[in-house]
Amino acid sequence: MRELILSIVKPLVDFPDDVQLETFEEENQVTYKLSVNREDIGKVIGKRGRVAKAIRTVVYAAAGAKHHKKIYLEINE
Repeated sequence: MRELILSIVKPLVDFPDDVQLETFEEENQVTYKLSVNREDIGKVIGKRGRVAKAIRTVVYAAAGAKHHKKIYLEINE
């Protein structure tokens, strides 16, 4: 899942080396916290959050087939 998120986000941003993804796994959920350069935050969120919603949709769909845990993707500013 980590590779999927990074492969979606890195081409979108101007500073791909600044992309960081932390994973927090609990009993029934996995939370991914995505951090990008301040200048790239708008590109990852998009107008009205459309890009962020699209990223989450792809990640949740992929996770539903592989994991039996709830997946969350948080985008940190």
